[in-house]
Order: sequence, then C-alpha cells, then structure tokens
Amino acid sequence: METLYHQTNKQIQEVQSLMGNLERTDRESVHLLENELFGRIEQIFNQLERLEILASKEPPNRRQNAKLRVDQLKYDTQHIRTALQNFQHRRYTREAQEREREELMSRTFTTNDADTSIPIDETLQLNSSLHNAHRGMDDLLGSGSGILNGLRDQRGTLKGTHKKMLDVANMLGLSNTVMRLIERRATQDKFIMIGGMLATCVFMFLVIRYLG
Repeated sequence: METLYHQTNKQIQEVQSLMGNLERTDRESVHLLENELFGRIEQIFNQLERLEILASKEPPNRRQNAKLRVDQLKYDTQHIRTALQNFQHRRYTREAQEREREELMSRTFTTNDADTSIPIDETLQLNSSLHNAHRGMDDLLGSGSGILNGLRDQRGTLKGTHKKMLDVANMLGLSNTVMRLIERRATQDKFIMIGGMLATCVFMFLVIRYLG
C-alpha cells in the first residue's frame, strides 16, 4: 500500500504543477493539456479505489490512519478536478464571446437613408457591455459552483471523519461524555456548512437577478 500511496501522491503533485500551465498555454494547444489532465485525474481516481481496498485490509491498529490518508488524497483530487472543470467552462464561454464579436464585426451594414441608418458604434458598445455582464455572471456562477462543490466535498469528508473518530473512540474506550462532545461538534459543523451553502445560493440568486 505504501508504494501505491506515494505513487498516487506524486501524480497528484504533478497534476497540480501542470494546472499552473493552463493560463500560459496557447489557444491551439490548451484543449490538449485539458484532455491530458482529465486523463491523469481519472487514473488517479482508479488508484484511489485500489488504495481504499488496501486500506481496509490493513491491521486494525493502522487501518483508521490509512483510511484518513486515502481520504485526504481523494479530497485533493476532487478539488483539482473541480478547478479544471471551472477553467474549461470559462474558456468555452470566452471563445463563444470572441466568435460572436468577430461575426458582429464582419457583418455588412447597409443604409438607404437617415431613418434606416444603424448606429454601429452604439451597437458595439452595447454588445460589449452585455458580454462583460455575461462574463461576470459566468465567473460568479463558476465560483459559486466551485464553492458549493467544495462544501459538499467537505461535508462528505467531515461525515467520514466523524464516523472514524467514533470508531477510534470506541476502540480506545473513551467516555460517553467525550463522545457526546464529538457528536455535538459534528452537528455544529454541519449547520455551519448548510448555512454557508444557503448564503452562497442567495448571493448568486441576487447577483443574477441584479445583472439580469
């Protein structure tokens, strides 16, 4: 298990390093780097499944620690995948806006008289403002989606950690008072997380309504 664990951790670090090259990669090659990163992330998830099986077969005194280490790798990989998906979404939106702008600039306008003339400058300015507003909304939606995914991942991690803490507490024979304190803290964390998710949703709704 140790060999596979260190190998997977190294691959995660390599993916994180490649993520930093996305902004510097030219438009013709960026999709190739995205595909490579998605492929590596999928391979990492496959190895994490093997690690979870191996962790469950560890001796009882090492099993909990092994599972926590695997959960941390899984948590890091999920965040990397979410960041890559957000980057790809922003790139698609930006390229679509650029195509629309090029089509608008290449369109031929004809005027027969003063009544049918088209104020091209005002139209371009309005179009630019709309694109900026749409880009701002897309960025907010992407950020909000990343936050919600992060909160969802944290909730799953906290639930798993809570269960493992209770298992460890049972193994160590801790008192009922300590276990109740652990459960109370987990409940408080859950309410804080739910409150954060609701606040994020309300904020996104208000921004979309205002910009709309």
